[in-house]
Amino acid sequence: MQFKCERLLTSNGWLNNQTIHVEHGLIRSIRDTASQDAHLDFIAGSLVPGFIDVQVNGGGGVLFNQAPSVAGLTKISRAHRKFGTTGLMPTLITDELPVMQSAAQVMADAISQEVEGILGVHFEGPHLSKPKKGVHDESFIRPITDEELTLYLRKDLGKVIVTLAPENVSPDVIKHLSQNGVKVCLGHSNADADTVLRAIEAGADGFTHLFNAMSAMQSRAPGMVGVALNTPTTFAGLILDHYHVDPICSEIAMKIKGKERLMLVTDAMGLIGTEQDSFMFGSQKVTRVGNKLTTDNGTLAGSHLDMLSAVKNAVNDIHLPLEDAITMASTTPAHYLGLQETHGDIALGKRADFVALDDDLNITALCQSGQFITRT
Repeated sequence: MQFKCERLLTSNGWLNNQTIHVEHGLIRSIRDTASQDAHLDFIAGSLVPGFIDVQVNGGGGVLFNQAPSVAGLTKISRAHRKFGTTGLMPTLITDELPVMQSAAQVMADAISQEVEGILGVHFEGPHLSKPKKGVHDESFIRPITDEELTLYLRKDLGKVIVTLAPENVSPDVIKHLSQNGVKVCLGHSNADADTVLRAIEAGADGFTHLFNAMSAMQSRAPGMVGVALNTPTTFAGLILDHYHVDPICSEIAMKIKGKERLMLVTDAMGLIGTEQDSFMFGSQKVTRVGNKLTTDNGTLAGSHLDMLSAVKNAVNDIHLPLEDAITMASTTPAHYLGLQETHGDIALGKRADFVALDDDLNITALCQSGQFITRT
């Protein structure tokens, strides 16, 4: 497949009038468009890397906890693909061990079957802080056991992220997980700064939804937020949905950590890609009003955010250049997951995952693994 594009975002900046050659799902060449390319298809607007979302609870009417199946994962992936996401980490919210084991096996099956877009699994809990549990079911929150360790260390799950509260998991366990390839994120935690720093020293290198469900920064107690902002080697997810984080806090985080360490994430629930306005999460009813999801007592319950909207909000709300917003949605999460050799950039030898955007940042074309899924 060969095509021309009006404008192309690379790691070195924008290029105009480029011709791209794709073969077997990979980018084989990028060159200036020449007169002999007149017959090729033309894509107007801005061609950018496909988005990568490291925290996706559901989509297309499916919540991973409630439908751990390859068909369910496929439906979630396709729902988010409509909004530019070409790679994602389905996220299992705190649950009982049998559900976690079932989800892990389903993930292994999806990875072996090469389900498009599925990069691995994110276990958000159950080793969290009850005071910072958010919508997580307190009855499932528990210390880590050998059964869960065995689960996290499986080698057939693709990439694995575990979100945990460092006050409830020892540095030795964190070190064991990180040395064996598990990405340890800190979140849903009331830990003090020293506890967070010990977890980072042990190998934790990420923070789950920065500012939300974590100990705040105060004048004499930096908390998890303060450490997250003050550690230049760590990554952090940011939910830009108008409800989770004030734009001023987002701007502060950008100025301190920058686009290379902040990732746009959705924390999306299953309503993405549907017209539904409520669902049951365990015994709790979650209702959508506008794009805000809450339980009956007003607790935020994930989000109704897609990655395209997150990119738009980064540009419109915190005034980022489009290329910086795209970096946070594509390149930075690829680096965090260790997939920078294959994902997150439009470059030779990398996967042909592209999104074409018009001047209003609407998707006009989407290519995944060298196949155009959307063309308008």
